[in-house]
Amino acid sequence: MTATTTISLSPEDNPAGHPLPRLSGGPLSWHGRFEAMASPCEILLDNVNHQDAEQALAFAARETWRLEHKFSRYVSDNQVARINRSKGQPVTVDDEIALMLDYAARCHDLSEGRFDITSGVLRRVWHFDGSDNLPDQDETDALLKLVGWNRLSWQRPRLTLPEGMEIDFGGIGKEYAVDRVLLDLEQSLPEGSRVLVNFGGDLACNGSRASGKAWTVGVEDHQALSDSSKTLSLYGGALATSGDSRRYLQKNGVRYSHILDPHNGWPVPDAPHSITVAAPTCTLAGMLATFAMLAGREAEHFLEQQDVQFWVQR
Repeated sequence: MTATTTISLSPEDNPAGHPLPRLSGGPLSWHGRFEAMASPCEILLDNVNHQDAEQALAFAARETWRLEHKFSRYVSDNQVARINRSKGQPVTVDDEIALMLDYAARCHDLSEGRFDITSGVLRRVWHFDGSDNLPDQDETDALLKLVGWNRLSWQRPRLTLPEGMEIDFGGIGKEYAVDRVLLDLEQSLPEGSRVLVNFGGDLACNGSRASGKAWTVGVEDHQALSDSSKTLSLYGGALATSGDSRRYLQKNGVRYSHILDPHNGWPVPDAPHSITVAAPTCTLAGMLATFAMLAGREAEHFLEQQDVQFWVQR
């Protein structure tokens, strides 16, 4: 038996108006699809009946859309917008935003300031559309006055952001969503259910398939974006990928990655095209992949020191 079902959800659950989730498969193996965070999202379910699969997909879409609405810089009425419009006044945030700010602070410290959620303002002059349009040095220098985690004040639960600065959770929000949805599904589904959550290539699972076999996961080839260059066998844990396959500039034979160094406002030189990291959680895998990209030519050396599996494309 093969079934395809569209999952009905209320407009309140779907504030961005995404297409409704669709579930296919059966009788105990299911594939749920929806869209969020500018990515195709999917959950794979093994040893799960139809009713539980429908409920799991509905929950996954609702929760992911909630997180998208909460963390997005494009939403005008969320806490991120309130922080970015605060004009130097302290803003009290809830526990979930506080958790993300604590994590951002830790990432900033561990990366010696190269990972900085205030660096999103640099997108005002950097447009990674595959063209050769580079900003002037004066433009990036002017924006650097608005970049720097150390310029803000974070005393949980109050954040004070100097006027003109912004925060952007884009570098950590999707991986957090993967881990959050997987954990909640694992707790709500019957014992023995197998789940893989994949948001745009950042993914995590709660173990092997019900048969004991691995999940087969594709890793994108930066030179052939329409297909995957290799497949990996995943028995547990998570994978995350950072790269410039779709977002870059190129001028005079030099390729400029969208990974920006907040210290100087320019792309990190000699960064790989793509880095995929395996780790126990998607959040950790994403952090390590991003840190490695920020390390540029030292990416492989950095990852070797972390005692994790990784795949680098240059």
